[in-house]
Amino acid sequence: MKARIERAKLLRCLSHVQSVVERRNTIPILSNVLIEAAGDGTVKIMATDLDLQVVESVQANAVESGGAITVSAHLLFDIARKLPDGAEVSLETADNRMTVKAGRSRFQLPTLPRDDFPSIVEGDLPTSFELPAKQLAELIDRTRFAISTEETRYYLNGIFLHVSDDGGSGGPLLRAAATDGHRLARFTLPRPDGAEGMPDVIVPRKCVAELRKLLEEALEHNVEIDLSASKIRFTLGGEGGVILTSKLIDGTFPDYSRVIPTANDKLLKIDPRSFYEGVDRVATIATEKTRAVKMGLDTDRVTLSVTSPDNGTAAEEVPASYTAQSLEIGFNANYLKDILGQIDGDTVEMHLADPNAPTLIRQDEKSPALYVLMPMRV
Repeated sequence: MKARIERAKLLRCLSHVQSVVERRNTIPILSNVLIEAAGDGTVKIMATDLDLQVVESVQANAVESGGAITVSAHLLFDIARKLPDGAEVSLETADNRMTVKAGRSRFQLPTLPRDDFPSIVEGDLPTSFELPAKQLAELIDRTRFAISTEETRYYLNGIFLHVSDDGGSGGPLLRAAATDGHRLARFTLPRPDGAEGMPDVIVPRKCVAELRKLLEEALEHNVEIDLSASKIRFTLGGEGGVILTSKLIDGTFPDYSRVIPTANDKLLKIDPRSFYEGVDRVATIATEKTRAVKMGLDTDRVTLSVTSPDNGTAAEEVPASYTAQSLEIGFNANYLKDILGQIDGDTVEMHLADPNAPTLIRQDEKSPALYVLMPMRV
């Protein structure tokens, strides 16, 4: 194989694929990327960790001879990163070595044969639909902070995607949800054409993170999503195009609709920014043990307070719109800030019931995003 590629193109492509590669691998081939050069001038670069696979194509300046080889992902990425701007990189393989040349630099790297490189067998992906990349990015941003990191409850380690018909007059919906048992985030959008009959799927945390990074450079395009009950594939537009394929989490996501309160009768309306800043300030003295911030709700104001046996006390009053009876309730300060950070508007609604019941948080009833937060004892 012999190909010449602009450094900027090679670097961008390697930055996408190398982040899939785990730094520590017991299987040497999984530390490598597969580079495949074709006679028509395209070079395909692929990486996998056996659960997730990313393939990207770039247009080379020239492919003098086709072929395929695997070489260390992080090594090649670091070399490309350190080469000068505007350089042309020559990749040539012979005798189990890859020679990388650019300007006066020359590297010889060990390689492994392409036949040893595993690829994810997608099988049949019967459900196929498209979403604008911006919408998919918002869906991820509004839900992923609530993904559980507890490995024992592996079925919560991802974003749950499912279609539902309870859209009322709005028609059928596509819903994304994530929860760690303490909080729940749900994002709803109209069901895209082709998503009817889609199986319920849980997209793993790592796939979500890699997809979100890739979306950043393809926000003007649509993303094609193909899936079965066990695999999902995202095809992103943009130059060369990127295909991300992932295994799905094999588990059953809990029926989260049961924890979304429908009868919370106390409504607090408050400016999310001043509320966030107030929570952040009083939480300064909170310790790991006392992450709770207490909210005292009275007519048109909220008093935030934290009491720490080691660090003393803090209190702050934030103006708000509230007319129901007085209430004291505690929340994990970080969880509350995570949710408030998702609200773009000038007001956020908190629908409360009592100090022990889950609280519903949303921008307003038209907002596609909805959050549920469990209280803490304070």
